Amino acid sequence: MHRTVIERELELKLILSPERSVAVPARLSYRSDDPYAVHVTFHITSEHPVDWTFSRDLLVEGVFRPCGHGDVRVWPTRTGGRSVVLMALSSPDGDALLEAPAAQVSAWLERTLRMVPPGAEGEQLGMDDALDQLLAR
Repeated sequence: MHRTVIERELELKLILSPERSVAVPARLSYRSDDPYAVHVTFHITSEHPVDWTFSRDLLVEGVFRPCGHGDVRVWPTRTGGRSVVLMALSSPDGDALLEAPAAQVSAWLERTLRMVPPGAEGEQLGMDDALDQLLAR
């Protein structure tokens, strides 16, 4: 099985307070061999990039309505007349609130959904083939 990767580099904003934010270069990655997950790498230009992995469904839904609980929450909003997606990430190392441009995130997600449509993730993993072989015995 060949693996396809869809990546998108973009600049996120790390919200420090209502008045202050700092630009954070990031990369969105989606791999056909890990079809349920999206990978976000922050500080891609630094020595110590930070990786987060969470459900693609969560990000897809978060573009339209608030969703998620626990470590990853995503919701849409508008700021300064622009549509953005906010991601609240929590870990033992601390919490972060990040703002991403909704149009760029949506366009990237659309590419991932064309490559692996919702509901077809299992086929990417070859699960169905493995199950068929198992049941044929």
